[in-house]
Amino acid sequence: MVKQTKTNAVRMLDRARVPYELLTYDYDDGQIDGRSVAKKIGQREEIVYKTLVTKGTSGQLYVFVIPVAAELHVKKAAAVVGEKSVHMLPVADIEKMTGYVRGGCSPIGMKKLYDTYVDESALAHEQIIVSAGKIGMQMKLSVQDLLKLTNGKTAHVIKE
Repeated sequence: MVKQTKTNAVRMLDRARVPYELLTYDYDDGQIDGRSVAKKIGQREEIVYKTLVTKGTSGQLYVFVIPVAAELHVKKAAAVVGEKSVHMLPVADIEKMTGYVRGGCSPIGMKKLYDTYVDESALAHEQIIVSAGKIGMQMKLSVQDLLKLTNGKTAHVIKE
């Protein structure tokens, strides 16, 4: 099982006195994709969200938080952020730019506060689950608290 250590994300929640619930899962089988994680923590896929880091034509980074079963619509995402195009940040750059590893990237507590967009589907739920900043650890918190801590906005950025 996952050793409970405080990540940047968890420390930020504690500092801000934001209520959250930590959920851990075993990842020894290598199954760390969002759908597998939802199953492992016993939660509906609709409330489990993944964090995607993209880079715009300008070189600016953008964070998108979308349901685990959904796919980012890159044209919609680019339009939302006012870029000609956006593409996924290469895996090799994720830790260097965010402080987190692929599969354990939380939208909260990155090295810098990047422009963050939570898919508007999250507004249908009181709470959603996102990575707590390390593989094997997720956190459930209110959508409003997530938006507040990331200075986030909501937008429709997933493929239909």
